[in-house]
Amino acid sequence: MSGMDLDAVRATAAQGWVYGHPVLENYRTLYRQAVDADDHRYVGGFGTFRHYPQPSRPENTDVVTPNNDTPYSWCWLDLRAEPWVVSVPAMDRYYVLPFHDLDTTYVGFVGARTTGQEAGDHLLAGPGWDGAVPDGITGVLRADTQLVGCLGRTYLAGTTDADVEDLRAVQERYRLRPLSAYTGQDAPAPAPEPDWPVWREEAGTSIEFFTVLDFLLGFFPVLPSQRDLRGRLAALGVDGSGTFEPAALSPEVRAAMEAGIADGRGQLAAVLDSATDSSSFFGTREQVGEDYLTRSVAADKGLYGLPAAEAWYGGWVADSAGNRPPNAADRDYTVHFPADRLPGARFFWSATLYRLPERLLVDNPIDRYSIGDRTPGLVHDEDGGLTLYVQHARPADPDRAANWLPAPRGPFTVIVRIYGPGTAVLDGTWTLPALTAGS
Repeated sequence: MSGMDLDAVRATAAQGWVYGHPVLENYRTLYRQAVDADDHRYVGGFGTFRHYPQPSRPENTDVVTPNNDTPYSWCWLDLRAEPWVVSVPAMDRYYVLPFHDLDTTYVGFVGARTTGQEAGDHLLAGPGWDGAVPDGITGVLRADTQLVGCLGRTYLAGTTDADVEDLRAVQERYRLRPLSAYTGQDAPAPAPEPDWPVWREEAGTSIEFFTVLDFLLGFFPVLPSQRDLRGRLAALGVDGSGTFEPAALSPEVRAAMEAGIADGRGQLAAVLDSATDSSSFFGTREQVGEDYLTRSVAADKGLYGLPAAEAWYGGWVADSAGNRPPNAADRDYTVHFPADRLPGARFFWSATLYRLPERLLVDNPIDRYSIGDRTPGLVHDEDGGLTLYVQHARPADPDRAANWLPAPRGPFTVIVRIYGPGTAVLDGTWTLPALTAGS
């Protein structure tokens, strides 16, 4: 690599880091859940569901900004040998099984909004598969990468043991089968077992980043829209062969690539704080295009978040007094929805509070981590509006306590989720009210 334009190397490394950041964030989860059998988050490998029918709690740390509206069902699929079929039962509730590529772009959705609430068998095919779709298949999802994941959500009707058992019974009827098992034909030869890189946290920020990215790009055929960047990365040895070796770089090229990593991280940091409306963060490749920086923001703000048409996300990075972030150590807060400005939802809405900087749920004396239109005992204003009380101490007034969202004695954020958002939410004519700071 002698004689390379070091400025160009640095620029490519910066763009490559921004492009690859969601890929490695995804691999962090994949490794723990599908590769490392000793990790408590291990789901059982590829091709199996692991369900979590209980609502999320503070001790659940698999993903940032978890929700307890729709408990999770995780799975990972290896599509190299053959497609897989995901089967779902007839549903009496909201659910979505969103399948994502390695870069977290969505392949497609099986769920109440997109495919309906009838039973169905859905084929998930990898890049290059051109086989015949068998009879009985409800729909086909075509992935751009050979490894895909799914963070499924299924509506939990309440928090009692009976509610949880009802949900468990639904989740356990989700079924995954290789196409050959679905059709009753002989299975093809299995794909070779990869030599998975052990996940190390420093891989996200050091030159090792490109070693892991090089391995993962081997499962990601070059798309026409990414050909330029993939070509420039290949010129640096990051070509998807899994053979990138930082020790083989000249000191000058290595330094330029390390500077590029710092540049890429800086680009992401510069936009994170101002990114509050997720309407363009998540979606299929056709929906989000190749905006690598936005995809990186999405990976940091809410890995595996849903697109706005499925679930709209919004929140507050500052309060009405300009405090950034909000802090409940020395002030109380209210959120007031006028009667004609309640969140418009086809399915339901919720507001969930997270402590910062971890973006995890907050332990509290009433085990309430979110509040919304399904919260029992919620007290509306006399005119039909709704006021939420976001503070550390329980309000003394019973009506206010009914609408209390407990906060830590410190910085926090609140994320509003609207499942099946209405037109006013999607077109921006409805907006969140202020997070009003009290004394």
